[in-house]
Amino acid sequence: MNLYIEELKRALDHVEIITSNAVNLGYTEGICKLVQVFAEYKKSKKNVYFCGNGGSAGISQHMTADFFKNGGILTHSLYEQATLTCISNDLSYEYVFSKQLELMAKEGELLVAISSSGESENIVKGIEAIRKINGKVITLTGFDENNRIRKMGDINIYVPKKHYGIVESIHTIILQQIVDHIVEEDGVATKL
Repeated sequence: MNLYIEELKRALDHVEIITSNAVNLGYTEGICKLVQVFAEYKKSKKNVYFCGNGGSAGISQHMTADFFKNGGILTHSLYEQATLTCISNDLSYEYVFSKQLELMAKEGELLVAISSSGESENIVKGIEAIRKINGKVITLTGFDENNRIRKMGDINIYVPKKHYGIVESIHTIILQQIVDHIVEEDGVATKL
């Protein structure tokens, strides 16, 4: 049991947070930069979208809620069931995010693209769609260091592991750390 926790710690120690110019920010500076990016979106009231498949979809939905309710950031889910199945059925699953972004997203808005493998075609197309309207992108990937999505963002978070559970856990930790920091600074976390 402790071996799994040790593996998580080692993987977290080797996370890379890299800019679109291939500058490795390091973990602490990278998290600070990410907090700054989300704070700017909060202040500007521009929308933030999250996307992912499978476990990454679960992370996306969770963070859509946390960044909205706790962080006070305008977020939108790309997982409304009827819309998801309509696009998948009528077009193709590879367009499930890009079509929604084409119809909803405005210039300068942000897509947080989560893919453990970094190879999900529908996420690649989602990134391409938001780029067409001068949107910003944050990627979270793992597995192969040369995965397609890893270098498509303005800020790219990479977990150098080939284990879904480890990669997804670290993606969750990083995003939760960001939203918790925003809450500590000026969040709107609902209190009972």
